[in-house]
Amino acid sequence: MDVKTRLVTKTDASGDVKVPIWCSARLSLAIWAFFGFFLLYALRVNLSVALVDMIESNTSMSKNITSNVCPEHSSTPVAPRNPTGKKYAWDADMQGWILGSFFYGYIFTQVPGGYLARQFGGKLLLGFGILGTAVFTLFTPLAADLGAGFLIAVRVLEGLGEGVTFPAMHAMWSNWAPPLERSKLLSISYAGAQLGTVVSLPLSGLICFYMDWSYVFYIFGTLGVLWFLFWIWMVSDTPETHKTISPTEKEYILSSLSQQLSSQKSVPWEAMLTSLPLWAIVVAHFSYNWTFYTLLTLLPTYMKEILRFDMQENGFLSALPYFGCWICIIVSGQFADYLREKQNRSTVCVRKTFTAIGMVGPAVFLIAAGFIGCNYEVAVVFLTISTTLGGFSTSGYSINHLDIAPSYAGILLGITNSFGTIPGMVGPLVAKGLTHSNTIGEWQIVFYIAGAINLFGAIFFALFSSGEIQPWALNGYHMHRN
Repeated sequence: MDVKTRLVTKTDASGDVKVPIWCSARLSLAIWAFFGFFLLYALRVNLSVALVDMIESNTSMSKNITSNVCPEHSSTPVAPRNPTGKKYAWDADMQGWILGSFFYGYIFTQVPGGYLARQFGGKLLLGFGILGTAVFTLFTPLAADLGAGFLIAVRVLEGLGEGVTFPAMHAMWSNWAPPLERSKLLSISYAGAQLGTVVSLPLSGLICFYMDWSYVFYIFGTLGVLWFLFWIWMVSDTPETHKTISPTEKEYILSSLSQQLSSQKSVPWEAMLTSLPLWAIVVAHFSYNWTFYTLLTLLPTYMKEILRFDMQENGFLSALPYFGCWICIIVSGQFADYLREKQNRSTVCVRKTFTAIGMVGPAVFLIAAGFIGCNYEVAVVFLTISTTLGGFSTSGYSINHLDIAPSYAGILLGITNSFGTIPGMVGPLVAKGLTHSNTIGEWQIVFYIAGAINLFGAIFFALFSSGEIQPWALNGYHMHRN
């Protein structure tokens, strides 16, 4: 009997009425998580904007040259109103180390974060992860003044803090999200990451323009500290420990998860790491992130060097695709649960369909964007559609961990996100290595590679993913093994 049948049967037999999501404790958790991930990504990407203002004007930001294929079409950039921030003579290689150092901390705390969240709860782990990132962000101007090595160290420490956050959130949702509400609740909480990118890219540019680059770190760092105070006060690890949850909602959540969670303290590592449905998520996560991180890092470069936007246009247009993705994540999360609950679609069918749309769709439009020449309006439209369609993946592979092993969802996300971090370290380097001359042909190769990897990930997930709880994730697995 699948998850949905058990839940409906139990609810109908008891005569309980499903507790609406509006004004509920679980929606409150999703909203506070939304703001947390909003700030998390704002703290992550703000350096890429501020670094432009931190470098002396005679220091080359990149070894690439601007393409002369497309004509200039924008107005002359306006000089910053308050160019008082300190400048540093860091060459392109050093800047690359500074921008990439975050991921070297981020990759190391994924699996430990999931394990610790399962053992001790995700609330404090996630809260202190974001608090630590915010505090180190506040120290960024001081670290930069002390030298590039100190700045790199601070960014590594920020990565260590952020690395525990997604696994910790998955672990919390394993105790909070009823099976038929997983898509909508998780999509709300994780959509904050996309909106954080949307807001922080242009807002950081405006802060640099009207104030100076140090305020980018002071403002976002302070907001992160304030969020932590509300998070500690407003949320709980489980429904049982929540201060203001209604007895009806608590019973609804606990009864819906009664057949889902394992009470085993030990982790079935061997069975977990040899589980094909888990590796289907790993491959999909890696493939999706290759395109995501390549565009996140290099889309401003493509806008400037190929399509010839000035920096002020660049900030807003680079954020536009992520705004579309944010909308798509919210809407597709609602639609996925509607298909499962109202249209009786199986979990695995919904996960495979949404992953296919969220990976094949972006691949098609990304490749198409490389063949429209200098028509920058169509290029922006295609890149926006490509990134927007990627939002479907959140209700596909991205939350599939909770379908196959809710008790170990934080650990599973730690595993898949470790592999998903590799494209952030490697993808942009490959793209940079292929675009020395910044020609349209070179960028077509970059888009071809990203599209092909996305297509492979979608096919692998369609073949090997599952929507059922795996035997090793249920009570009694260890007993049956002995």
